[in-house]
Amino acid sequence: MSNEAELRRALIETAIAAQREGLNRGTSGNLSVRCGAGFLITPSGMPASEQTPEDIVFMDMDGNASGRCKPSSEWRFHRDLLLARPELNAVLHAHSTFATTLACLGRDIPPFHYMIAAAGGKSIRCAPYATFGSQELSHHALQAMTQRKACLLANHGMLAAETSLKRVLALAVEVETLCEQYCRALQIGDPVILPDAEMERVLEKFKHYGQHASNT
Repeated sequence: MSNEAELRRALIETAIAAQREGLNRGTSGNLSVRCGAGFLITPSGMPASEQTPEDIVFMDMDGNASGRCKPSSEWRFHRDLLLARPELNAVLHAHSTFATTLACLGRDIPPFHYMIAAAGGKSIRCAPYATFGSQELSHHALQAMTQRKACLLANHGMLAAETSLKRVLALAVEVETLCEQYCRALQIGDPVILPDAEMERVLEKFKHYGQHASNT
């Protein structure tokens, strides 16, 4: 999907879907998608249900915004992720309940379940705390996202990135589900952690996960 008008509508639809999935409430969270030489990002302080295509902000990779609204205060880690990771096209930030719970504990999520591999590695890291919207937070987020597609942000929430808006929403839902499962397992005892060798096998299988079979 390369048409800017379509991308603006899809961005709003995905932001609304993120709220429907319980990832965000009110004006929390933000979403971006690569567009031409820059990216489109949701506006600051506006509920997804009230946004129109004209409210979506275009930003270039130098951080210059154009449009009638201010961009999300978190535009820096959106811009920096898209710059650093050309294979990724969409970024979603959420304050979902269980991801934020673990983030407030500063916990990495170990491989207690094989679906941790959906986030790109053997664990989901928790980035150190920094003030929201700051370049320091963006730096911490990029470090935590090294060879990953999702991370937690300490005392803040969750960050996910994928190749498309559809895929980043699905990944964020999966990460929140894993966070809920990990929280519940911790209430009962110490979760069994899968060994590195098993996670290596799972990560190899995930290279082809969800792909259609060839007709040839």
